[in-house]
Amino acid sequence: MKLGVLGTDAGIAGLVAAAAARGDTIVKAEAGDSETTAHERFLDPAVCDAVAVGADGWNSARADGVRMLVQAARPVVLAHPLELSMLWAYEIDMIRRDAGGAVIPFLPDRLHPFVTRLKEAVEAGIDGSGPLGPLESVRLERMLPARTRETVLAALARDVDLVRLLVGEPARLATLGAGDPDSAWPTLAVGFTGPDRVPARWQVLPAAAAGLTIALQHARGEIVVDAPDAGPWTWREPQEAPQPAGPFERGRVMLAVVDAALTGGSDVALTGVGIPPAAWADAARAIELADTVPRSLARGRAIDLHQEEFSELNTFRGTMASLGCGLVLAALMVLVLATLVAGIATAFDWEFGKNLTSAWPAVVLAVLLGFLALQLLPLLIGAGGRAPRGRPDRSG
Repeated sequence: MKLGVLGTDAGIAGLVAAAAARGDTIVKAEAGDSETTAHERFLDPAVCDAVAVGADGWNSARADGVRMLVQAARPVVLAHPLELSMLWAYEIDMIRRDAGGAVIPFLPDRLHPFVTRLKEAVEAGIDGSGPLGPLESVRLERMLPARTRETVLAALARDVDLVRLLVGEPARLATLGAGDPDSAWPTLAVGFTGPDRVPARWQVLPAAAAGLTIALQHARGEIVVDAPDAGPWTWREPQEAPQPAGPFERGRVMLAVVDAALTGGSDVALTGVGIPPAAWADAARAIELADTVPRSLARGRAIDLHQEEFSELNTFRGTMASLGCGLVLAALMVLVLATLVAGIATAFDWEFGKNLTSAWPAVVLAVLLGFLALQLLPLLIGAGGRAPRGRPDRSG
């Protein structure tokens, strides 16, 4: 395989190292190439088979490059998160669905064997068949050396993929932090709940080295997984010796996912676990949930996450609904204004005013008929054939 590299970071560097170790060709930007020149080279399938995009030095030129690569249906591996914007994430998803290419987010942690065991423990705890009794809550503690707004939200955008995988799609998100939203990030805690979901809590803690602790709290004890960013994971449960995991090389695992995307093989079989790799839909949802946190902090209340379909057709329907409401209000304003002008025209025998007020029903009717004609646009452009995809509607 020939792997193109457009920018780097710790995750993409691991992927590149794994590819180089097995003898793959690494294609980097040539000396003196700008961001634009580099991604234009990678549009050519003869130059590389897939492109890995890193987060370090992320800028608007590289964002444009990602759009062009996805639009050209080039297989891409994107560091996660590249941009903490739900609009950007769903824009990439809409382009991907139009072009049909593979967009692979760098989310390897869900493919760790311990995550498979955790998911099985969650399912056993929900139905009460596990040895520790019913599952009461899930806790994720993210250790970070630097706890700025950007690093905290980026870590949440990665970890929330595990929350969704373990306990399902949350129905409500609530934040807890300092009274001032600008100073809440070093102690941020985020709760995920739902009427039929086990409550989950994600919290930031200070530490010298980055890592994650996942705890499943059952009625008779808890299962804990220590998952440092650098180093082996450890499984702990009551009355059992800690169980260290074997080597888990994130770059090698994601390289298997890229192989599956290029060959059309079974990515589950290639990664060796029963959980499928994250799709771009999962990455976009994670970015949106992280993007919801600042709004929850600013408002000081929970945010409901209702499910709705996200597609060009439903976007068009929402726009038409808003426009329809606007037209109704405008028609009422025209009615009041026309009545006032008609009264003035009659009192002062103003011929132009009389003509103007007599024409307003025809003008309003023409506008409304034009609005109704716009409803046929989806049939004309085939928008009804788009495959919809769910997304949370953030309200509250």
